[in-house]
Amino acid sequence: MKVILISRRHGGSRSIELGRWSRALLSLCCLGLPLGLAASGYLAGQESNARVAGEETPDEVLKPGDSSAAPANRGQLQALTMNLAALEARMTRLDALGQHLTSLAKLDNGEFDFSESPALGGPLSDVGMEFSGRTLSGELGRFEAYLSDREQQLAMLDSMLADRKLDEEGSLSGLPVKKGYISSRYGWRTDPITGNRALHTGVDIAGRYGSDVVASASGIVTWTGTDAGYGNVIEISHDGDLVTRYAHNKENLVNPGDFVRKGDVIALMGSSGRSTGAHVHYEVFKNGRSVDPSSYVSRTHP
Repeated sequence: MKVILISRRHGGSRSIELGRWSRALLSLCCLGLPLGLAASGYLAGQESNARVAGEETPDEVLKPGDSSAAPANRGQLQALTMNLAALEARMTRLDALGQHLTSLAKLDNGEFDFSESPALGGPLSDVGMEFSGRTLSGELGRFEAYLSDREQQLAMLDSMLADRKLDEEGSLSGLPVKKGYISSRYGWRTDPITGNRALHTGVDIAGRYGSDVVASASGIVTWTGTDAGYGNVIEISHDGDLVTRYAHNKENLVNPGDFVRKGDVIALMGSSGRSTGAHVHYEVFKNGRSVDPSSYVSRTHP
């Protein structure tokens, strides 16, 4: 291959004869340099696009566990999670309080079942929206305020029902036995042993020998013992300067100083003392004076 060189200054020319290796080197320089520049430009463009795409990637598409997630988003997610856990704990406490109030108010079984989620339903709405972080936080705040209001209302209801229960337990009412019937009333009667007219200062409730004798109201046991006429006897002091007496017991089951609730078993029915058969002699004293127990026996509520 021959290369001719022309000089502009002198107008002369010069020819150079190129061999096979010289021609190959010249071709490589002429063709390889543009291709190399083009490849370098392509690779640089790809790297630049990848860097720009990485910078423009929204934080929302990053996984929660990704170390490149925005610190602000991680902090917001952590705060919402902690708030949700606190609300779940308060809901558990409200469920327990609801079950307690259901039992205290003696509601029907199944009417308020706090062990199951309430039934919900309705047609599918055409209008809907997805929660964002801001709207979810607002909904949690609204729900927290709702829970606080319900907690106060339930606590007040709990207090009212507890007071009502205490009033009911402290109120003298009903028979002092679980099973039995009145066999002799308060007032003048023919004495069953002497046959003479005598004042009966209580009511007799007959029943099965050894059956339960119960407290007719909450109170403190003030005396237990044995008397010739009463046999085994118990006295209980109640609110309102009331005292009840339970006599002719087979066995006394409480001791002085014991606190008993309404309906607690305090003795077993017997026929001790001056008696003709199994019964409990029941007396009521108000301000230290014997009164007819019938008005208290007939009560079913305060």
